[in-house]
Amino acid sequence: MTDISVRATTEADLPALFEIQADADGQFMAAFTDTANDREKYLRKYRDLLADDSVTNRVIIVDDAVVGSVASFVMDGETEVTYWIRREFWGRGIATKALAALLAELPVRPVFARAAHDNAGSVRVLERNGFVRIGEEESFAQARHRDIKEVIFQLS
Repeated sequence: MTDISVRATTEADLPALFEIQADADGQFMAAFTDTANDREKYLRKYRDLLADDSVTNRVIIVDDAVVGSVASFVMDGETEVTYWIRREFWGRGIATKALAALLAELPVRPVFARAAHDNAGSVRVLERNGFVRIGEEESFAQARHRDIKEVIFQLS
């Protein structure tokens, strides 16, 4: 059995997390990423996020290795969640378990999430954690260089 846990993200985790999100396939599926291949921009952004008390940042650990991240943040007054898993670990239920661990820490509801309409894996992660689809919108996906349909989810 694989040992999956989450812990608070530290600045020392940022280089590993940058490498994980630098994967082109992961960027395409995530679609909405703005620091994908710029290491310094990524590090600046995430150092600021680590210092922001309104953001909950966690790294995902599998068998003592960092394999991704899960976080919550407030945007336009609403709490949202996000996650990213190293591609080699997709399809193993890791994101589902990591998101469940993060949600157990969050005292607020509702919580919102968004996914590219064609990211079936991410949609499954959200639905397995009790999120329901409440809408969609067209948004510019930086990683795809075009507008795409984004599905909006809510957990009450």
